[in-house]
Amino acid sequence: MSFLTPLAFLGAILAGPIILMYMLRLRRREVLVSSTFLWQQVLQDNEANTPWQRLRRNLLLFLQLLILALLVFALARPFITVPAVSTGQIALLLDASASMNAADGQQDATRFEVAQQRALDIVETMGEDDTMTVIRVTDVPAVLAPQTQDRAVLRDAILNAEPSAARADWNAALTLAAGTSTAGATDFSLVIVGDGGVGAADALPGVQGEISYVPIGRSGGNIAITALATRSLGGDPPQLFAQVRNYGDEDAEIIFDLEVDGEIFTAERYDVPAGDTVSVVSEALPPGFQVIEAGITPATGSETQDFLADDNVAYAISEGNSTLEALVISNGNVFVDRVLGSLPTVSHINGSPEQGVPSRAFDLYIFDSYLPPTLPNGDMLIINPPRSPGIFTLGEPSEETGSPEIVEQNELTLFLDVDSLNIREFTPVTASWLEPLVAVEGGDVILAGENNGRQVGVIAFGLGNSDLPLQIAFPILMNNFMDWYRPDTAAFDTTAVRTGESLTITPPLRADRVRVTKPDGDQREFDVDSGLLIYADTDLTGVYRVEVFDGSETLQDAQFAVNLFDAVESDIAPRSEITLGQTVITEVSDEEERGQREFWRWLALIAVVILMLEWFIYHRRLAGPRGVFRPLFPNQRGATAGR
Repeated sequence: MSFLTPLAFLGAILAGPIILMYMLRLRRREVLVSSTFLWQQVLQDNEANTPWQRLRRNLLLFLQLLILALLVFALARPFITVPAVSTGQIALLLDASASMNAADGQQDATRFEVAQQRALDIVETMGEDDTMTVIRVTDVPAVLAPQTQDRAVLRDAILNAEPSAARADWNAALTLAAGTSTAGATDFSLVIVGDGGVGAADALPGVQGEISYVPIGRSGGNIAITALATRSLGGDPPQLFAQVRNYGDEDAEIIFDLEVDGEIFTAERYDVPAGDTVSVVSEALPPGFQVIEAGITPATGSETQDFLADDNVAYAISEGNSTLEALVISNGNVFVDRVLGSLPTVSHINGSPEQGVPSRAFDLYIFDSYLPPTLPNGDMLIINPPRSPGIFTLGEPSEETGSPEIVEQNELTLFLDVDSLNIREFTPVTASWLEPLVAVEGGDVILAGENNGRQVGVIAFGLGNSDLPLQIAFPILMNNFMDWYRPDTAAFDTTAVRTGESLTITPPLRADRVRVTKPDGDQREFDVDSGLLIYADTDLTGVYRVEVFDGSETLQDAQFAVNLFDAVESDIAPRSEITLGQTVITEVSDEEERGQREFWRWLALIAVVILMLEWFIYHRRLAGPRGVFRPLFPNQRGATAGR
């Protein structure tokens, strides 16, 4: 045994004052007696009051000296030399990826909890001159405790760490760890505590310094949903495709269930061979669904091992009707037909004035030089209106068509250039709800607005009376109109969002802020300063809600799903070795290094226990039964010893 602070033994000098206090203290006590016979003991009392008496047996004195000795030993910080994983400047990388949530430890402890205890053991064996940096390895690695010798700081950092549900970025973690090394240090070492699922780190170049690997995990038994998607084909009900994989070494029996908008839709039993996959197809999903939740559980009575729960649930969001269905009624305007055919988000049907408007509803009605007797209850684009339909009024035709210009910059005039536009004749349109977009000398020629819940656009001239169809401005204008007729959306791709990945959100031009609600209810708001918003806080699996606002007006309320879908994390089989660059790193041997294990905490704890015992004995001696003093060690003359 050795001591880190041997000077603390000077505290033993305090034993002298304690003993002196017992030798000098007054030993007489006032006691109520029933007879004057006790006055005969006056001589003995005077002797008891004489200072510098010989010490007698005293339990309290013994306990107090023992407490002092324990505290002095604790302050001296005794230690013993023990095997250690590493010494010197240590960078400890604590794996906090999704696979570390696997509950294959003793008494269903997770791998991360086991890794925490192993990391604490490494901290306890640090030498007097050793330093350590603790790094939590997730999709965004973070330093939990910078380089320090303070074991309390290191312990708190490790105990307060939490696992994530995403893949670990080992490239960034190793780079971060290398940056913690002091320039020119020759004793830098790196310790990886995890289950070995380093993934792409196999392609890393060699890392400077000694590398140690502490493997965590006992079993590779896991069943995972590795894919989930929906598809809608024209005229057919929505379909679902899912894939379930067995990463274990034994065949598994599972129940695959589907919840559609919170209600059970189906639950079926499947046998999944070891190391193989099973595809699940559902061809009759209810139309108009919003959210699908798929789950797997071991079948009743089966001995299927499934230690990781994060990949047992997956989510899918309905893509909805992403195509704008339009009805075009004209006298064969090829310009409108061609431009609509070039837009992938628009599906259009051509009609004629003779046929009129069919009874079937459409998302958009485009009338070119034609208006039906009764306007449909839907969005409309009216080109060269032949009469006043009641919602606006036509004026007299005008040939004052010079100096075309953009009246207002908004989503309908985005990227639109009309400086070279030539118009032969137009008919002025008047309505209080119509906002002008493009104007010429004689008035407004392109307008748009909302009327009784309908979005209506008006082009106040015939396309044949202008060169607009021959300019690039025409497809731009039509594309802007089609986007305007579609509901305001914050466009994002929800088909392959995995935990830890960032998502690009493109809010509408009108939006000023976006609010995202995570599956656990946590909310964050972002001001829209540009056309793009990068959202990266996707560390939880589940359904996220996106709300887009323009002031107090809600422009959009949509959802997207985040799933694990990661073979590296779902394949939880612990690795006995890992590869970094050209180096194969096997399990570390404790015999390679020597560390120090202190036990001053135990000494301090024993001192506290003895202090409580001493306090109890002292108060017990002050008051016995019926208030009579009860000595523990009476002297030969009946005098009492103690405080």
